Amino acid sequence: MLIDYDLRWLNQENNSALTLNDANYPSQLKEISDPPPILFVRGNPELLSLPQIAIVGSRNPSTSGLEIAFNFAKTLSHCGFVITSGLALGIDAASHQGALKAKGYTIAVAGTGLDRVYPARHKDLATEIVNTGAMISEFPPGTTAKANHFPRRNRIISGLCQGLLVVEAAKQSGSLITARMALEQNREVFAIPGSIHNPLARGCNALIREGAKLVETTQDILEELNQYNQQDENFAPLTMQSTLDLEQQTLLNLVMFSPTSIDTLVENANESVEVISSMLLILELQGYIEASAGGCYTRIK
Repeated sequence: MLIDYDLRWLNQENNSALTLNDANYPSQLKEISDPPPILFVRGNPELLSLPQIAIVGSRNPSTSGLEIAFNFAKTLSHCGFVITSGLALGIDAASHQGALKAKGYTIAVAGTGLDRVYPARHKDLATEIVNTGAMISEFPPGTTAKANHFPRRNRIISGLCQGLLVVEAAKQSGSLITARMALEQNREVFAIPGSIHNPLARGCNALIREGAKLVETTQDILEELNQYNQQDENFAPLTMQSTLDLEQQTLLNLVMFSPTSIDTLVENANESVEVISSMLLILELQGYIEASAGGCYTRIK
C-alpha cells in the first residue's frame, strides 16, 4: 500500500510532512495561487520560513557561470539568506555548494519523492544539504522523475523566495519559466547580464528587457530587498562593510575584480607579506575576495 510506504518513510529520522495548516508551513508559499497541500521534508522544516533567495540557471553553464552562482550564494548566505534551488546539474548545484561553503543554509526543491535523489550523481550533495538544511517535495516517497514534475517544482522554488536570481539561461529554458512564475507571484526577479554573442546569456538579457533587475554584485540584490529589513524585524542581512577597519578597507580597494597577486598587494600596500596575508584571510572569510590559482586573489564585491 502506498500509504503504508509513506508512513514508513515518515517514521524515519529527519523526515516529516507539512500540511497547509501546519505552523511550519511557509507563509510565503501559501501566497501563491496553487500551494502544494502537502510538503514532504528531509531536514529542518523551520528553515522554510526564513528569508530566501532562489538561484537558478543552466544545467550546462560556462565556468564563469558556475563561479558566479557559487560566489553569489556564498555571499548571500553570509548576509543571512537561505539559498533555495532545485538540485539540478550546473547552476543549481553550484548555488547549493556556495551556501554550504559559507556554512549557511540551503533548501533543495525536488521533482521526485525524497526517498531518491535526481540526478543520482548529486547523492552526496543531497546528504550535505539534509544534514544542515532541507530537501522538500510535494511528491510522495516513491515518485520517480517525470518531465511534467519539474515545472511544478519550479513554482515552489519561486514561491518560497523573496527574490529569484537567474545566472545563465538560454532563450528557451526552465529557468525562464521559473522567473516568469516568480513575476506572477510578485517576487523580485534578478538577472546576470551577458554578452549578446553568448547563447547562455540570451535568457537573462531577455528578462532584463522585460523588467528584471540587472545584477552585477550582491549589493544590487540587498538594496532591492531592503524593504524586507523594514517590514520584518527578524530579518537583518549583514552588510559587513562596517566591520572592516581602515587598513582592511584600503587593502580591499587594491584587490581587483580580476586575479591580483599577493606580491602586487605587498608592493602597493607597503606592508609585509605576513600582515597582508592576515588581512586577506579576514577579507576572504567575510566574503569580499576569493583566492584563485597562482597565489592570487579576486575581489567579488
